[in-house]
Amino acid sequence: MTDDVAHNTNDRTDELPRTDDEWRAKLSPAEFRVLRRAGTEAPWTGEYVDTKTQGVYHCRACGAKLFDSVTKFDSHCGWPSFTDYLPGSVIEIEDRSLGMVRTEIRCARCDSHLGHVFRGEMMTPENTRHCVNSISIRLEPGSGSPPS
Repeated sequence: MTDDVAHNTNDRTDELPRTDDEWRAKLSPAEFRVLRRAGTEAPWTGEYVDTKTQGVYHCRACGAKLFDSVTKFDSHCGWPSFTDYLPGSVIEIEDRSLGMVRTEIRCARCDSHLGHVFRGEMMTPENTRHCVNSISIRLEPGSGSPPS
């Protein structure tokens, strides 16, 4: 991990699991499938799809801050959607699975799968939709800005 990544993810110094067995001990089977195996939860089933609560969304695997609620919007896609992430908190990786080219988003601190980012859909002024699995994040209420 670089100093920049550690700094941008709240200066957390606790050690992360390194092996699949260590991750399995920390996460539920469903969390492990999505976060560590890049799975996807079924649309409209996640706990944060319709949430309007003010706060900050953290990585469920490592606790790093990822998204402020002010960037959450209703995209009607079945998963929580955000226009942007907190600086330095997310990395983007080309994803050629499922016979298409997409951009996967992962936690910059622990490399856990969050979802995908889509650009050019004209859904927001930012023209960007970070489509995130609810099971990949945890909301800390009251510590962010209210969603629009």
